[in-house]
Amino acid sequence: MTQRLGAIVTAMVTPFDDAGAVNHAEARRLARWLVDRGNDGLVIAGSTGEGQTLDAAERVALWESVKEAVGNGATVIANAGTSSTRESVGLVKAAGAAGADAILAVVPYYNKPTQRGMLAHFGALADATALPIVIYNIPGRTAANLLPETLLELARRHPNVCGVKESSGDLKQIAIILRDRNPGFIVWSGDDHLFLPCLALGADGVVGVASHLCSREFRQILDAYRDGRVQEAAQIHASLLPLMEALFATTSPIPIKWALTQLGFEVGPCRLPLDEIPQDVANRLRPLLYPYLPATAQRR
Repeated sequence: MTQRLGAIVTAMVTPFDDAGAVNHAEARRLARWLVDRGNDGLVIAGSTGEGQTLDAAERVALWESVKEAVGNGATVIANAGTSSTRESVGLVKAAGAAGADAILAVVPYYNKPTQRGMLAHFGALADATALPIVIYNIPGRTAANLLPETLLELARRHPNVCGVKESSGDLKQIAIILRDRNPGFIVWSGDDHLFLPCLALGADGVVGVASHLCSREFRQILDAYRDGRVQEAAQIHASLLPLMEALFATTSPIPIKWALTQLGFEVGPCRLPLDEIPQDVANRLRPLLYPYLPATAQRR
């Protein structure tokens, strides 16, 4: 299953035009560029894609656009999760019709569901589709932590619950999932800076933000670690820490959208309530973008 869904996955930003509408042409261009840079898959309309500010029609149209752009060259993972089970079930079905290859389903936010409520919520989503479902656990944004035993029970009850994007930041929790998971259940690091530590625990890959820029370096980390060149993997990881820190110096995806604009992508600003990048963060991030600028820009 990991081979099918990918090891290096980017949670893609959603481009907006000057009027604030989704810029489908730029979304297709960005998606193709990310695939050309070695991404195995793309999460569309996730947290980095400002999915919670997109209405249902915008999400569906975006999934269709990106799938059309990348075809079979990468996995399109549609974030169909919301804080409402009924709404999420409808989006799951729509994602299948839009051509998505898999579903990302975030723990319901704001509601603070119980573990039993999460079992019922995700079970309803799993029953609504034959597509693989990846659970997204990010308690820092949702205010609710999906515990390992709940996650693994979901996977036992529903074979299409095939993996987790783990963004709890809790390496002990991630280790428990990895220890007790069934064969074929995928665990991705959901935090860029924990990619290598998660690999050391046995994780399968990363769903990243920095990978908009450094997907090739992430691939080098993965290959070096799997080949036993641990020191080399650690050196690459350490070299990327300033970039990863700068990209999260204020609320994501504000910095990565600004960075992509510097690279020539017309992704536009974030939708409110996210605002513009603080000048000190821009100043910190700007020199770190040099290796990723087009060659013509580097010569200026």
